[in-house]
Amino acid sequence: MTRYRYMPTHVGTAAHGCPAERSSAIASRRARSVFLPAVAVLATILATSCSQQSASAPVPKPTAFGAAIVESSGGKQIAQTGSLLPQPVVVQVNDKQGAAVAGALVEFAAAPSVTFDSPNALTDSSGQVTSNVSLGGMAGRYQLSASTFDKSHKKVELKIEAIALGYQQTLGRHLNDQYCERCHNPESTVERVSNYDNLEVKPHPFTEGDTLNKLSDADLAAIISHGGSALNKSALMPAWGNTLSKSDVQALISYIRAVSDPPSRSAGPVYAKH
Repeated sequence: MTRYRYMPTHVGTAAHGCPAERSSAIASRRARSVFLPAVAVLATILATSCSQQSASAPVPKPTAFGAAIVESSGGKQIAQTGSLLPQPVVVQVNDKQGAAVAGALVEFAAAPSVTFDSPNALTDSSGQVTSNVSLGGMAGRYQLSASTFDKSHKKVELKIEAIALGYQQTLGRHLNDQYCERCHNPESTVERVSNYDNLEVKPHPFTEGDTLNKLSDADLAAIISHGGSALNKSALMPAWGNTLSKSDVQALISYIRAVSDPPSRSAGPVYAKH
């Protein structure tokens, strides 16, 4: 019996197929190359439009006016770059007698990369407004502004400071929590009991810029690595050179510079603008 074999006239892939298939595949690829970027552009336009609509949302109309705006809580917080502050920022509007004012408009502002979940709101019955704040992507100090208007429509403004830590500074913060906080922080917490009051010579808190800013990075590295006696300081300061690597010591110094008050000149710009 004669056997017949079916011989396909075209190979299954357009790369080796007939000219018509190749042309069709090329056209398809070209269509995708045009379509996909167009989709991305459209998504960007829509996102920008939504962002602009959100940013241009109507500002609530105040029903009362105060004479002063004060910080209730949330100032001088520290967080990693691009992250949410641990606690919300809470401000209060008061009248001339110091009594809380309900219904006053409060507006928050900062560098463009800083976001507020409530950029503007009316004070509640306690005269307060609460807003969660996300810091920008640049390490440094951020100045947050909270403002209201008095009866003459004059702006009354409050400045609040927050600190964003970069990668090295965040590592330094973890090392501080693990090795330094117990003696250099006089405040106790549920997780940590401070040893500050038990020491005859009181250690300097890392925020004490008036003292620590006078020491060079090399001086701080010597004290951390070899103990206080290395620079004729208190012998109660132990040597950490066998525990911390050189990069650990540098990270710790970077953290100290970041949180010092007043700010250290070596910590970069006083206020981040991005």
